[in-house]
This record gives sequence, C-alpha cells and structure tokens, in this order.
Amino acid sequence: MVIKLKKIIFSLTVIFALAISRIFYLSVLKNNYYKELLDIKTNIKVEGLDAPRGRILDVNNKVLVDNVGINCIIYNKSNINVKDEIKLAYKLASNITDIQEANIYELKKFYLVLNNDGNDLIKKKEYQLYNERKLDSYDLNKLKYERINEELLNKFTLLDKKAAKIYNLMNKGYSYDKKIIAKNINENEYAKIIEMNLKGITGEMTWERKYNYDTLRDIFGTIGPISKENKDYYLKKGYELTDIVGLSNLEYQYDEYLKGKKAVYKLNNDKTLTLLEESSKGNDIHLSIDIDMQEEINEIIENNIIKGKKMANTKYYDGSYALVIDSKTGLIKAIAGKKLTNNNEFQDTSFNVINSSFTPGSVVKGASMTVGYQNNLIDIGKKIKDSCVKLYLNPEKCSYKSLGYIDDITALKTSSNYYQFLLAIKSTGNKYSYNMKLDVNEDNFNLYRDVFKQYGLGNTTGIDLPNEPTGLRGSKVAGDLLLNLAIGQYDTYTILSLGQYMNTIANNGTRYKLNLVDYVTNDKSEVIYSYKPVILNKIDMQSIYYDRIKEGLRQVLYLGTGYGYTNTSYKPAGKTGTSESFLDLNNDGINDVKTITSTYAMFAPFDNPKYTVVVVSPNIGHYDGKKGNMAYINRYLSNEITKLIYDNY
Repeated sequence: MVIKLKKIIFSLTVIFALAISRIFYLSVLKNNYYKELLDIKTNIKVEGLDAPRGRILDVNNKVLVDNVGINCIIYNKSNINVKDEIKLAYKLASNITDIQEANIYELKKFYLVLNNDGNDLIKKKEYQLYNERKLDSYDLNKLKYERINEELLNKFTLLDKKAAKIYNLMNKGYSYDKKIIAKNINENEYAKIIEMNLKGITGEMTWERKYNYDTLRDIFGTIGPISKENKDYYLKKGYELTDIVGLSNLEYQYDEYLKGKKAVYKLNNDKTLTLLEESSKGNDIHLSIDIDMQEEINEIIENNIIKGKKMANTKYYDGSYALVIDSKTGLIKAIAGKKLTNNNEFQDTSFNVINSSFTPGSVVKGASMTVGYQNNLIDIGKKIKDSCVKLYLNPEKCSYKSLGYIDDITALKTSSNYYQFLLAIKSTGNKYSYNMKLDVNEDNFNLYRDVFKQYGLGNTTGIDLPNEPTGLRGSKVAGDLLLNLAIGQYDTYTILSLGQYMNTIANNGTRYKLNLVDYVTNDKSEVIYSYKPVILNKIDMQSIYYDRIKEGLRQVLYLGTGYGYTNTSYKPAGKTGTSESFLDLNNDGINDVKTITSTYAMFAPFDNPKYTVVVVSPNIGHYDGKKGNMAYINRYLSNEITKLIYDNY
C-alpha cells in the first residue's frame, strides 16, 4: 500500500513538473513569439495609396519628370451592411460623371446581390441534388450565372450599370484595402462628394507622372501595376501586388530608388484606420543629360530635316539622330532623334539611338585597322597604290574613287576600301591575286568581330537601361562578305555602340561603360549614390598604333572625306561612313528601294578629348538605277551640332 502511494505521488510530481515546465515554456520562453502572433492577428496594418515617385532631373537640376497630384474618391470598407453599400454605390454613380459601365461579369454579380443571391434561378430538383451532394456550391453558382440572360441584363439602366461598377470596386481585394472608386474627377464633383460626408468615403490624392519636355519620353520609361509575369520578381523584393512600379527603361532600372514610401495605417476593431506613418517621396535621380543641349540639338535636327526635304533625292529621308558623350567618363550628355511624320509633325525618336541598329559604313575602319596592327598585317608607312579587288564569281570591289598612293594613315584619311580589302584577305593567310578564290570560315569573321566587340561594336555598351540590343550579325560566310565586314557593310550596330567605339579610340583603347544617371539624392538633397566611371576593357595594342589611327582620323577632318563636318578650330578627329540599306515600302517583306545612310563619328580635341559625337541620317539618298545620289545633309547637321556643343558647352 505504501509502495502504491509512493508511485501515485511520484506520478503526480512528474505530471506537475511537466505542467510547470510547459507553462514556463509557453509563458516565458515563447512569450515574444505568441505576442508577435497575437499582434499579427489583432494589429492589421494597411498601406495607403501610392506615394509620389522620385523626380528625374538633368545635369543642371532642371526637372524633366515630376509628379502631379490626382484627386481620388476612396472607399474604406467599414461596418456597413450590403443594402447600405448598394445605396452608397447608387449615390456615387449619380454624382460622378466619369465612371465606366460594368462589364457582363460585374453586371451578373450585381444582379445576384440585388435579387436574393439569385436563389430563384435554381430549381427545386437542383437544390435536392445539392442536398444529396451530387451538386456543389460551385455548380449552383455556375447555373445562376448562366441563367442571368441578356433579357434580364437589358433591364439595367445606365445608372444601374455605373452603380454595378462602383459596387464591384467597393468589394474588390481585401476588405481592409483602400478602394479607389474614381480618380482625376473634376473639382466640383470631388468637393460635392466630400461635403456629403458619406460613410466610408474619403477624398485622397494619388500621383501621376508629369513630363516637362517633349523629348526622351521613351528613355524615361513608363510606370504601372505589377504584371502577372513579373509578380514573383517583385514579391521577392518586398513589393505589394497593388504597387505601381517602373515598367520600362529608367523607371524600371532605378525603381528601387524612385519608388516612394506609402503611408501606413492601423486597422481598428470598428474597421476605421489610424495613421501610423506618413507617406514619403522617392529619391530623385539626376541624369548626365543636359536638357538645354538636348533641346538645341533637337531644333538643329528639325531645321535640317526641313532643309533636307527641299534637296534632290531625299524622297525617303525623314529623320536623323545625334549622340553626345562625355569622353572622359562615358556619361551621356544628349541623345536626340527626330522624325518627320506623314502629317508634317515631328516625332521624338531618341530611343532609336539605343534600340535600333544601322549599317555604318566606313566609320568602323579604325577598328579594322586595329585588326591589321594586332596581327602584324600592316607595314606602317608603306605606300601602295589604291585599286580594286576582284574575287572569283564576284564583281570588282573598289574605293569610291581612285585614291593614288596610300599608307596606313592616308588609307583612313581618304577612306580607302582597297586597303581594308587587302588586310581582310591577309587576315585569312592568303595573298591577293586577281580573280582569286577566297575560302573563308567562321574563324576569319570572328577575328574581326572579336576586335570590334572590344570597341563595343556588336556588343552591349553597359548603359543603365534593361535589354540593350547589340545590332544584327550577318549569318552567311563568304569571301566577299568578309571584305564587306571590314568596311562596315555587313553587320549592323546601334548608334550607342558607334559612340562607345569612337570614344574608345579617343581614350587609346580604354572602353568606358556608357551611363545616363550621374547621381541620386534623397528628400534631404543628400547624395546617396554617385556614378563612378567604369572601364569595361582595355584593348591590347601599342600606343604607336593608336597614335597612327588617331592621326588618320584627324586628317579625315582636316583634309580628307570628313572635311567640313566639324570646324578644325576644335582640333577634331573622326570618320565618316556611307552605307547601303533597303526599304520595304509596303510591309510585304520585299525590299523595294535601295537607300543610302550617312554616318559620322568624332571626338575633340584629338589630344585631350572632351566630347565624343555621333550623327546618323538614314535613307538620306537612294539609288536611281545604278547610281546612288546622296544629299549632304549629314555634313550640315554634324557641323551645326559640333559647333553648338564646343562653343556653348
């Protein structure tokens, strides 16, 4: 008996100890955990509408993209029954002019709300099947929606349809979310609704982008709701699905800087909200763009398009582009493009500088000379007589005229195609002979393309925008096409990459990343990010060869094919290019007209570069029969643009 009693006492002691330890574990060790759990369950926090995004400014702090406040009517779902909610929807529909009508699904949903959940649409037999679990609630609901036919919906008036739209907006999402019923309504209606003091209705402000200039809009990008495709990406970054985010270009690239911080509210037991944190504006991004330079270049382009259209052979010419880069940093100062539409209005096409590619012509010959120098294909200073190359089963390929005796420097100065053809043939391990068969392979093309990529041609420039294209790479392999590649008549390149290429020559083979954003400031005007120049690569070539390339490019503008493109008082060096392309006038996949594109790239001063400039005018002339006639509008454009920036900036 005593032993039994001891066992009972021991068992009770163990149970009591376990209970005490469990209580200690729950009340002490897990106290904070359960407090947090209770806080989550009872202290629901609600975010307000979108806060204003940061602004986009130019290098001189001129505001390019700002925010404008938009009046919104907001529904805060409180303790209100369905009947009162319907009355509220009708009252708002009667006082807001600009409300969309409900769609078919929303009308059917509203019909059910107005008609006892549509129970009369279900037959007794169907209810019996439901009770027997042969139909479920989904099946009944589907039958209801199917039986709300056109005849029933036609009884809805315009006011009913607007009220249905509002009712659906009031019940969209979580019950504690702020529901935008109407935005950007006129001041009179906004004031009238606020004065009504309707239960659950408040007036608040949201924000939209305001553009202070008619240029660079596509480069700034767009904002909008998070798409289904991108939701996982943004959720991982802590965004809410209701957030407005940058969808493209700078708005997308710098969204984490630009996005504002929403106001935070506590949801009370009576469904009202208490403000916990005020909203705050996003950070401002400051571009390297000089908007005054940009606007003046735009005006020069527009004036010259008008002038060009009065010249002969400019039937298909309708626009030009210009790019200005800070040679020392790779920061972009201006990125301009204008097109004359069929309505005789000018359209901003600045984004094409980044997003479109062109066959550049002889502009790339500085990179082609690099292939020759790096592979010991050039005897520097050795003169040869300019001529033509004839390959088997191909017509003769020549320079634009007979250029006499040339060496490596004067080959650039006079833009000799013959010199480049000989280098290309040598690069395959062959020596040119008349009517020779030139067998080539992909490696022969890659020898050129790999060097071109080191300059940025056929490569990304690193610009701070998403999805930068690299141009089009020819897919065919043939001897005559290798010669075309060497003179810029095969692959296509973006204007941006042409700028980086010329800038790399200006910096003796150092390729700088290109960039649009210079720095970022917070709401206290403190710099929280500053761009530092980034070197992407350095081309391995002796300085003596860069000296010869730069001297050749200098002579291009003093005495050669580029004379008149830039005033020599600025000590420029550069290269012109002329290329052939085709236009499909009917969008039927057939090339209808062979046209001429004129390209110019330069830097100055050649011994201490300040700016690097590219000017491109596509379709500036066309072929009439076998003869190609080109208007000289790109020369006038280039002269005016370089004069503008070197005299004023």
